[in-house]
Amino acid sequence: MIKKAFILCSILFAVNFTVSAQTETTKPLTIGEVRTLKSKVLNEERTLNIYLPQGFDKTKSYPVIYLLDGSMNEDFIHVSGLVQFFNQMYSMPATIVVGIANIDRKRDFTFHTDLKDLQKDYPTTGHSDKFITFLEKELKPYIETQFKTTDKYLFGQSLGGLLATEILLKKPEMFNNYFIISPSLWWDDESLLKQAPQLLSKSPDTKKFVYVSVGKGEHPVMVKDAEAWYDVLKKSNKKNWTIEYKMMETDNHATILHRSLYEGLVKKFPYQEPK
Repeated sequence: MIKKAFILCSILFAVNFTVSAQTETTKPLTIGEVRTLKSKVLNEERTLNIYLPQGFDKTKSYPVIYLLDGSMNEDFIHVSGLVQFFNQMYSMPATIVVGIANIDRKRDFTFHTDLKDLQKDYPTTGHSDKFITFLEKELKPYIETQFKTTDKYLFGQSLGGLLATEILLKKPEMFNNYFIISPSLWWDDESLLKQAPQLLSKSPDTKKFVYVSVGKGEHPVMVKDAEAWYDVLKKSNKKNWTIEYKMMETDNHATILHRSLYEGLVKKFPYQEPK
């Protein structure tokens, strides 16, 4: 009986020691910051999830990726990991990621439509103009007062890809690099796609990188519109624009983003053997 009690006490001591040891060595794993920005344009507070590269130095300048659908439960964590991987293994410089958490993406990422079925399905729709103003006049200036920045990127998929396309066509100077994944160009009976040649003709031919992709397993209209958008971009004859297109053979609308961003970043930052 004494022997059993001794064994039991030994087990309890070991468990208690292990728990204590674990508690003593536990600390938060931090990859950046969460900030709240009060927007006068949108009349609401917006959450920003900000990834800061390892060894971040506030005295140095960094490229910045503005990530649409940047909530913690959306694309922020896996995109930040992808950026860290490309900085580690490819020629991508250390880069800040600003994930813009959503409140109402259907409101923010779509422009006005008179189509009754879309108004019914998307009752809050049609305010991308305000969201673009928020990006241009509030968010970008705020980030640039907080960090020293260089190149600016915009990542957007689906309705986010529609918004990225609208910005590229209407305010191309806002970003240097556009990653447009599975853009919802079907919106408003493809009106933005139809306006694209005329809008592109007015765009300055300053240096840009534009990457468009779509999944082979997506709706045929998505595939057709993405291919048509790439064709319009090619025909614009922008000598200082690098335009890339990728058909993701094994992906659908739900699976495409991570793998497609990987392929786009390979185009932008090819692998280089360590010297």
